[in-house]
Amino acid sequence: MRTSLRIGTRASLLAVTQSTWVKDRIEQAHPGIRVELVKITTTGDRILDVPLAKVGGKGLFVKEIEDALLTGAVDLAVHSMKDVPTELPAGLHIGIVPPRETAQDALLSNRHDSIAALPAGATVGTSSLRRRSQLAALRPDLAIVDLRGNIDTRLRKLDDGLFDAVILAGAGLHRLGLASRITSLLEPDQMLPAIGQGALGIELRRDDAGLLAGLQVLHHPATAVAVAAERAFLLRLEGGCQVPIGAHATLHDDTLTLTGLIASVDGRVLIKDQATAKAEKAAELGATLADTLLARGGKAILDAVYRTGASGC
Repeated sequence: MRTSLRIGTRASLLAVTQSTWVKDRIEQAHPGIRVELVKITTTGDRILDVPLAKVGGKGLFVKEIEDALLTGAVDLAVHSMKDVPTELPAGLHIGIVPPRETAQDALLSNRHDSIAALPAGATVGTSSLRRRSQLAALRPDLAIVDLRGNIDTRLRKLDDGLFDAVILAGAGLHRLGLASRITSLLEPDQMLPAIGQGALGIELRRDDAGLLAGLQVLHHPATAVAVAAERAFLLRLEGGCQVPIGAHATLHDDTLTLTGLIASVDGRVLIKDQATAKAEKAAELGATLADTLLARGGKAILDAVYRTGASGC
């Protein structure tokens, strides 16, 4: 390990908190090393009033940081894995995946203790088309409204009475010390998470073998294999923010279980299935489950969405 490192990170409070967690663990593992956070504002951070799918989707939160990696302006980058495209620039890779926080979505409400308890017509805020479609399937009588902005902004809108409830990623709330705001965590069989949700990825230059070796202390193989299966599922579907797609993998002993979802934009059609494989077959498992869902009607959903140009993240 070198004597100093620069971590590229988004400038949001959550991103800085996550990168600081990585920074602290590097410094604990390698006493004497100096680690600096380099805050980079991404396109996704600047665009707050347009659905992300209309302007590029997932890559909007990583492109500028990856550019800094490729030019040598930073040595590594810390990302939320749910924001990372399945295809990375040549010369870069996700080399380290730390232990996962909860992958579950969280319901936050100041007056109602569950989705079932929300009254008909209640207003629920979410920035995710995946959440929107599954919520519409569970409760078609709710008013689901787009909600962008950082976590503080979303909580303020909830507290100001603009929404009866909002749905956020549980991991971000836990990492920011806001777990007390969570009304209930939604089980994956009720709300299937986004691919990679709750997991961090440390992106490196492929030719930086020394740094990769030095960071192995942060790597969590069980999380890495689960996320690999989820990302293989997404890669096979060639999906982005335009289509409600979810997947969640768990590893028990050497058996990997993956659940996947393709849904129509309005939530009227949800195609969901589960498959298992040995851990070393993570990529094959993701691709096979994707093929199963495509054959069961998922391809028709994807074709219809792309044909009509529907969008939303």
